[in-house]
Amino acid sequence: MNKGQLIEKVVTETDISKAQATKAVDSLVNNIRNSLKNGEKVVLAGLGTFSVKKRKARTGRNPRTGEQLSIPERKVAAFKAGKTLKEAVK
Repeated sequence: MNKGQLIEKVVTETDISKAQATKAVDSLVNNIRNSLKNGEKVVLAGLGTFSVKKRKARTGRNPRTGEQLSIPERKVAAFKAGKTLKEAVK
């Protein structure tokens, strides 16, 4: 399912306009993004937890040349499925 299909599902299940559903989905995505940008966790009961994790610096290898290169530490977005979601996809 992509964003457009999600919006269509929201429209049919809630009887709101497509414009309102688009605003709602966009607002959800933007608020999750902004919370992660500020280093906050986002916990959605029944779905899971979005968080920011640090990936340690490491040594990598250029696949073309085989040359070693240094990959710096960085922050990455992470998602951990909640119990309800895990059970739903068994």
